[in-house]
Amino acid sequence: MPATLADLATSGVGGTDSPSQVEVAAAGSWACAVTPALREWYREGDIDELEYAALTRAAIGSLRLLAGGGVKMPRRVVLAVDVPDNAVAFEPDADPAAVVVIEPIRLDQVISAHVDDPSAADDIAAAAALIAAADAGDDDAQFAIDGLGDHELQWYAAQEIPFLLD
Repeated sequence: MPATLADLATSGVGGTDSPSQVEVAAAGSWACAVTPALREWYREGDIDELEYAALTRAAIGSLRLLAGGGVKMPRRVVLAVDVPDNAVAFEPDADPAAVVVIEPIRLDQVISAHVDDPSAADDIAAAAALIAAADAGDDDAQFAIDGLGDHELQWYAAQEIPFLLD
């Protein structure tokens, strides 16, 4: 599930509410998963490779969330969540990994967060400024966005997320 640190901070993560009461994504939010369309698109991949493909697609979704600018230290955030299959609807026309969540996602459903290191902030900001150009077919802009693959997202347990917001 693509996210931003700013959105997590405003959702109440790290506050006094129970994790089962903190909504980190609204119903109707876009996310990525290992879908039948992704399996078809990435035929040779095992489950780990398919999950990584979904994660990297969600990281582009996070970059899109950051594209509006104004974020002090832009870092892509992808939340790994555990929901039943019937809690999402496939959106294969949008992207092979695309799903829409049917019900809100709560903090207690988050297994981990995958977040850029702060040292990647300048590259993330530059790529976020180019996302519209890449969508319009600008190869140079797409090259810059593809270069973000040099920045691996770091893994954090769900209980560590509040410490990322400081």
